[in-house]
Amino acid sequence: MSKSQSIATTATDPTVAAAAAQFLSPLVHGLQALVVNGKQAHWHVRGANFIGVHEFLDTVVANAMAFADSAAERIVALGLPIDARLGTIADKIEPTQVSAGFSASEDTIRAVIADIDAVLVDVKAAIDGLDEIDLTSQDIAIEIMRGLEKDRWFLVSHVAV
Repeated sequence: MSKSQSIATTATDPTVAAAAAQFLSPLVHGLQALVVNGKQAHWHVRGANFIGVHEFLDTVVANAMAFADSAAERIVALGLPIDARLGTIADKIEPTQVSAGFSASEDTIRAVIADIDAVLVDVKAAIDGLDEIDLTSQDIAIEIMRGLEKDRWFLVSHVAV
């Protein structure tokens, strides 16, 4: 089989598509939840470092949205749908620690870090699971991990002693 035939087979093989979607779907769901919860945190953060935290949470939200889009588009490119409606996400994601109301900046940061950590568990599973299935999908998961870990580092730096 030539290299171009191998690439074409991967993109159209229903077994590969289903396996890749199995690992990428939780990423889409977790990242979409991070978008919604990150905006909630952004609107309600109070206290020390307000401007820095408030503005950086917009960055976290934008990054999570872009990462979710990449994972979802990969699933669709493989020929499968992705259900990322809010009801589906709410059914599949553990409750957030982000407050429904106003919250001190340190509490807000810790809650968003916990949400990022929950997504990172699924990202690590996707990286490991996709290694033998689909390297292109794995590359997307690796890029998501790289970005989430960077955002997490910036948030941790706000509360580190």
